[in-house]
Amino acid sequence: MRKPIGTKARTGESCPESGVWKALSTPSTTAPIAKDNRMPPYDGKAVTWELIRYA
Repeated sequence: MRKPIGTKARTGESCPESGVWKALSTPSTTAPIAKDNRMPPYDGKAVTWELIRYA
């Protein structure tokens, strides 16, 4: 079963769902991340990522 849109994950955690993720930071960015990959840092910092679209 898919994780819902809006699911959050932190840098370093295992990605819970393949899709497009948005960094909840300023500035922000989006990135396609595959399930089970490690959530990346953004702008040199640990951030919280939010799932905005399924892959």
